[in-house]
Amino acid sequence: MKYRLVETNKIYVVGLSSEANFQSISQVTPRLAKQFMPRLGEISNRKDNYTLSLQSYKCFDFSKFNPTETFEKWIGVEVSNLDDVPQDIETFTIHAGKYLIIDFKGSIPEFIKQWQYIHSTWLPNSEFELDNRPHFERLPPSYSPMNEVNEEEIWIPIK
Repeated sequence: MKYRLVETNKIYVVGLSSEANFQSISQVTPRLAKQFMPRLGEISNRKDNYTLSLQSYKCFDFSKFNPTETFEKWIGVEVSNLDDVPQDIETFTIHAGKYLIIDFKGSIPEFIKQWQYIHSTWLPNSEFELDNRPHFERLPPSYSPMNEVNEEEIWIPIK
């Protein structure tokens, strides 16, 4: 599998969040996106034009996968600082660390299969160990759940 490794400083995120689990995520994610995306123009200190689809797990262990276990789901953007946050927009800070980045191109069902393969098969047999920091996807401006094929980056925290 092709991947890149990066070491990040703190990542500052502004957006909206909600509690979710793997059974509710297909309803929670579009709801958050519909609430947040119209407000993009209010955010003046964006670092780039990508959107983040972020999952903050209490402790992620795919070998003990439980589809009803809750986590915090975010739709947001990366900002340079948290100084000028619009009203009713939330903030989140991802601690510095290493990330494994996997480029993905395909449909939403193919993304789900790829994500499951990465966590169930590839990652446990790799040299990498998961870190307990948020997982996220970086979505370019061209991303739309209505597209048959999308491109995105899968960011997996490692130590």
